[in-house]
Amino acid sequence: MQLQLSTWPDVERYLQRATDIIIPVGSTEQHGPNGLIGTDAICPQAIATALSERHDILVGPTLNLGMAQHHLGFPGTISLRPATLAAIIRDTVNSLARHGFSHILFLNGHGGNIATIHSTFAELYAGRSFSGITTEHGPELALHNWFLGKRVRQLAEKLYGPAEGGHATPSEVSLSWHAHPEAARRDVSMQPRIAPSGHANRDADDFRRHFPDGRMGSDPSLASIEDGREFLEAGVADALEIWQAFTNRPARA
Repeated sequence: MQLQLSTWPDVERYLQRATDIIIPVGSTEQHGPNGLIGTDAICPQAIATALSERHDILVGPTLNLGMAQHHLGFPGTISLRPATLAAIIRDTVNSLARHGFSHILFLNGHGGNIATIHSTFAELYAGRSFSGITTEHGPELALHNWFLGKRVRQLAEKLYGPAEGGHATPSEVSLSWHAHPEAARRDVSMQPRIAPSGHANRDADDFRRHFPDGRMGSDPSLASIEDGREFLEAGVADALEIWQAFTNRPARA
């Protein structure tokens, strides 16, 4: 069940049987010479959509923009400031809390979002602690980064080994291609085959100097639509396990 394809009576009926929701969150940023700019939003959205189709889980609209300032040296990247992303997360949580949602799982596709999302969770919990209203109780919050799931990591190691890298990885490129095979870029050459490694905590100009084609330690020429199908299944299994532990609710078809 997808929120944006539902009516308000549909959601009201859902809340009579369940009070949890998954919100995919990603980024709009460069992913090397053959990776789609929307990769970090496409991947969690594909996993969440599969969950909504297979189980009685409500999935909200994808938050497509994230904290990606270090990629602004590449055309097409759109970034939020950390404070802006925090405000979006906070307002999303408070909107859903008003309707009675008790568990909100953010399914994330971008490493640059992690610190801001955890910080926002801490601010929301602190607001409750400092409110002085002991009966006030907001929703429980959780973050799952699909690319760090145990099955996904095992599959990436098996298929790519050290060529997986840290950004514009063959795993995420494969999953995005599986979701949008019409947009796959199979004939792009890259040199060197495995990109330089390093950290992404720089400004945009420094990042472009260190990683001139946008890749970080990866060889996304290994990506394939077929691999993407495997990563979808691994990602769904990881996310479902996290969701069940978080909500303590068995999945229903």
